[in-house]
Amino acid sequence: MKLFFSTIAFLLMFSFNVKAEKSEDILGQWYSENNESLIEIYQKNNKFYGKLIWLKEPNRNGKPKMDDKNPDTKLQSRPLLDLVILKDFTFNGSDEWEDGKIYDPKSGKTYDCFMKLDNKNKLKIRGYIGISLIGRTSYWTRKKE
Repeated sequence: MKLFFSTIAFLLMFSFNVKAEKSEDILGQWYSENNESLIEIYQKNNKFYGKLIWLKEPNRNGKPKMDDKNPDTKLQSRPLLDLVILKDFTFNGSDEWEDGKIYDPKSGKTYDCFMKLDNKNKLKIRGYIGISLIGRTSYWTRKKE
């Protein structure tokens, strides 16, 4: 009987470790689909976020690009670099990071979003309105170290 409970405890601990390790598979730096930006995905309080850390063209008219498309006029003067564009994603325990939001600084719009790894170096990003059928998919590429 002791062996049975020990085996169950081991299997539970192993499955939690595998789940935790798999949830961290998206951590790191990712180039956007058109290589115009580099986003760093990080974890904070069991949620996943992503911020712009590099822009192919960081300046406009000799000044840093700002979040000038944001509908909130108070936020239009913040720089795009270091702007958090992925927010509040949770790992579903299988293969998706879901229930998050993605902000598009080109349009100033925020969309519901989920992410899924196609492979260790290719990340599928799906932004949508309401249901995932109405949206757009983008593929990001992991930055090689």
